[in-house]
Formats: sequence, C-alpha cells, structure tokens
Amino acid sequence: MRPAIALGRAYVGDSPYWKRQLNQNNFESLGLGGKLLRALNDVGYEQPTPIQARAIPTLLEGRDLLGVAQTGTGKTAAFALPVLQRLDDANQRAQSKRPRALVLAPTRELAMQIAEEFATYGRYTKLRHAVVFGGVGQRPQVNALRKGVDVLVATPGRLLDLAGQGHLDLSAVSVLVLDEADRLLDMGFVRDVKRIVSQTPNTRQSLLFSATMPKEVVALAQEMLKDPVRVDVSPKQMTLREVDQRVVMVNNADKRDVLRHLLHDDDVSRAIVFTRTKHGANRLAKQLGNDGIVAEAIHGNKSQGARQRALANFKNGDAWVLVATDIAARGIDIDGVSHVFNYELPHEPESYVHRIGRTARAGATGVAWSLVDPSELGRLRAVERLIKHTPREVVVELPDRELATIQRMDPQPESRQGPDNQRPRRSSSQGRSNGNRAGGRRPRRRTRRRAA
Repeated sequence: MRPAIALGRAYVGDSPYWKRQLNQNNFESLGLGGKLLRALNDVGYEQPTPIQARAIPTLLEGRDLLGVAQTGTGKTAAFALPVLQRLDDANQRAQSKRPRALVLAPTRELAMQIAEEFATYGRYTKLRHAVVFGGVGQRPQVNALRKGVDVLVATPGRLLDLAGQGHLDLSAVSVLVLDEADRLLDMGFVRDVKRIVSQTPNTRQSLLFSATMPKEVVALAQEMLKDPVRVDVSPKQMTLREVDQRVVMVNNADKRDVLRHLLHDDDVSRAIVFTRTKHGANRLAKQLGNDGIVAEAIHGNKSQGARQRALANFKNGDAWVLVATDIAARGIDIDGVSHVFNYELPHEPESYVHRIGRTARAGATGVAWSLVDPSELGRLRAVERLIKHTPREVVVELPDRELATIQRMDPQPESRQGPDNQRPRRSSSQGRSNGNRAGGRRPRRRTRRRAA
C-alpha cells in the first residue's frame, strides 16, 4: 500500500474505496446537486478529471484532504464544487465581515482566476463570493465584506491587513483551502499562513493543494490537517509528454535575434516568453514591439490594472506574445498557448517545469524552446536532472546574418556531442529554422565566440 507521508489514509489503485471513486465517470455520480450540474453543463464539462473524481466525494463527506497536483489538472473545480455544494446545502446566510469559506492563493492572478471559477460554478446558487488582494484600493473589498460573503478568495498580505483593521473576522470559516501551498511558502508567506490558520475555528474542514511536497509543505500539512485523505495525481514524469522540448545554444548577445526568428514561425500562434528579471521583461517586450511583434509584459512591479490589461490583451488576441517573469509560470490558465520560450533559464529547475506547463494544456500539444548561453549550462543540467530528460538540441541559422558558433561543453561521460566533438545533427524549427530558404543555404563561417 502506498504511504501518504504519515498524513491520514492513502489512496491506492486496488483499494475498494478508491475503485468506487474511480468508476465515477460523470459529475452527477459524484454527488453534486442540480444547480452545480446545470452550471457545469453550461461550460461543457461532461467527465471529471482524475483529481475531481477522487476529491469531490471525499470533500462532500467533510474529510480533510491533501492534494498533490500541478496546475492544469482541474484542481480548482475539485475543491470549488464540493465547497459550493456544502455551503448551499447548509442554507445559511453569510454574516457581515464573516466569510464561511476561505481560499488562500499566492498571487493576485491566481486569486482572480479562482474567484472567476467560483462565480462560474455557483451561478445558479445564491452564494456570494469576493476576492481580495493587494496593489489596488481596499474600499470595494471592504464594502463587499461588509455585505457578507460566503466564499472569500484572498492573498495572505491583504487578508491580514483587512483583519487587522477590523474589516474581517475569520471565526465563521467552516472550510479553509490552501492552493499552491509550495508557492505560498516559496514566496515567504509561511508566517502569514500560520497566523491566518490560527484565526479560523478548529472545527473547520481543511484542504491543502500543492504541486510539490517539500518538507516545509509536509510540516504545514501535518499541522493544519486532521486525518486527511491524500489524493496524488502528480505525473511520474516531471514534464508533459505533449511538450516538444528544444534547446538552442546561443550567446546572450544573439538571443533577441534568435527569438525574433523563432517567433515568426507560422506555427507560433500564441507564445509566452519567460525572463528572470522584471527589468528584462520590460526591455524585451519593448524590443519585440520595435521589431513589429505585438507583446505585453507582466511582472510583480506592474500595477494590478496593468497586469489585468496585459493578460486580457493576451487572452483576446490583441497581443500574441506575453513576456513574463515566473509570476506567470504557475496558476494562470490561458488556452491556446502554442509555444513557451525560456529566454533565460530560471534559477530554480522546478520553475522550468511550471513554465513549460503553460503550453500543451487540455490535451493539446506544444513546443518549449530554451535559449541557453554557455553561462547557463549549469542551470540546464539541473533541469535535465530534475526532469530526467534531455531536450533536443537544435541549431538555428538566421537568413540575414551569421551567429557565433556555440557548442555545449559537457564534461559528463554521456556527452551529447558524439565522437570527436562532432556538432549535433542539424534539426529544424517546425521545419523552418534550419535556414533553408528559396535562395538556398547561406554558407556558414566559423567566427570567434562572443563574450557572454
């Protein structure tokens, strides 16, 4: 039997209990009522995802739950639907400043996305919801809390500010949800989260969802969950099979030209480009705009209004490239992202997994490019060790200029350069990045490597 990290009952494939749950092939059989089923029908949801099939019956029973799942698995509906069902069945009126259910999220964007899904699923109920986060004026949020809300979605900082000012009382919270718990802790919210948990009743139902389970998350789960059921739908492979991962060895000075060339591939319909710094995101978005590529930038220094406008323009197609820091690597669900570009590899290899997870969603395929300067080889090797996969190395030739020749100098015995340090076999970018044009291939000339 698979252990649950000493946290309550584990699910196992041959368990009679879980066999019953996994046989559920529609939402009605999970125990959801007519109001929620009608809302699900409106948005075209017919069959639950694995985490929904496993979590919803358990949560309807009132059990605590530890969910291990990445974004894109349907986990928001996995907790939103049973929370709405239980609140609606209780048939209680929300009191002023005293929410009945609380969902904590690490970022403003994720908080807004969760609130939107609660609104979608609960459209035929009389339940009220609100979302609070920093970076905007608090008056509308205070007014919403004063009227009474059933479901409150919040980021920790603004939540504690409102509670400290007397605008919020958590003593009536019957359900507490921590979404992206590992991200909450990575962002330094551990003390805030513990303060918030301490202000909620001990009789609450608690849910914790996390994409990874570092020891800090395990400790937090042990502290706040009571005899939880663990639902683990994390893939055995760290990256999605549907993502075609590619690496281009290129000097930093040439990255912009290579990116511009790759973005003009006909197969690129909507792309996210990740940088490590906020300043770098702004600069690159401006440069792409000068190159005739409509791009928006999003990062933590942007005002909330600017971030919402950037996301809206990217979603509706007014901009087809989004340049972002890792703020967009998790928790933002945007359909139709055909390509992800790592303009710079992240400091933490786990962020690579979340970045490329923005494409190949909902059964689609996607392409993830990484533009790697020689100074980033250590980060590339760290990614490969984590995902247990070696992305395909591609040589890109630009039609109007020559690039410095860069070879990956890998001291490992399993070097990918082959015998006698031969260059990797030339491949193409969707059949178009190998420089084959109507005028023929431009002769390559070996040049001195440029400084990084």
